[in-house]
Amino acid sequence: MFKFPEDRLPVAIILFISCVDFSLYCLCENVWIFIAYWIVMIIPKGKICAWNHHHQHTPTFKDKPLNRLLEFFYALHTGVTTNLWLLHHVLGHHLNFLNQSKDESRWKRKDGTDMGEFEYTFNVAGTAYYRGYQVGKSHPKKQKEFLFYTALTFSIVAALVIYKPVAGLFLFIIPMVSGLLLTSWATYEHHAGLDTGNEFEASRNNLHPFFNLTTGNLGYHTAHHYKQGVHWSKLPALHEQIKDKIPDNLIKAAWL
Repeated sequence: MFKFPEDRLPVAIILFISCVDFSLYCLCENVWIFIAYWIVMIIPKGKICAWNHHHQHTPTFKDKPLNRLLEFFYALHTGVTTNLWLLHHVLGHHLNFLNQSKDESRWKRKDGTDMGEFEYTFNVAGTAYYRGYQVGKSHPKKQKEFLFYTALTFSIVAALVIYKPVAGLFLFIIPMVSGLLLTSWATYEHHAGLDTGNEFEASRNNLHPFFNLTTGNLGYHTAHHYKQGVHWSKLPALHEQIKDKIPDNLIKAAWL
């Protein structure tokens, strides 16, 4: 079922959180519990964004239907639907991250000046679906899937909100919006200000064990860009192979 056994535990945790979401949706009516739960879960659900990212690079399951089902739950946590990051990130950003006139996650304005952290966050989040759709014009099959599953996901979420407005708002709508914003914000430090044509000097790395435990080794970012198809569990070993090419100032160890 799983392509890589390392994915079993993170998927189990993520689906458990989904079960908690739907349990609260069915059983709870207290708005203050919804608010408290959303606040408590901001960082844990923010971490889910990293695992959704990994799934877009290397699908978790061998069977396509299981991947589509998992992507539905990822969308509820992160605001990123099926194939959005595949188009925007895998087939867009990874090909263009050294070219700020094309990069789907570009950190430069049109006039060539650098965006600030918040400007970048709202720019990338606000244009994510549009830019994903634009990349999809070169990949019509992936674009068609993106449009279909986005419409399906949003329709289900709309039904959940209509049936129970307060629960739907705090358990699904707000987490989806905040998840997309958190995803965009987290990517700012990956590349911002690194204006270079050298792929080994274009990404910042975070080697802290806790950070990489909770994000699936996303801190090994240069290795990830060097070979984006490598499964997250293999990134530390790949980093060891190329670390002599990475400047020391692009490597840190921060827990969050």
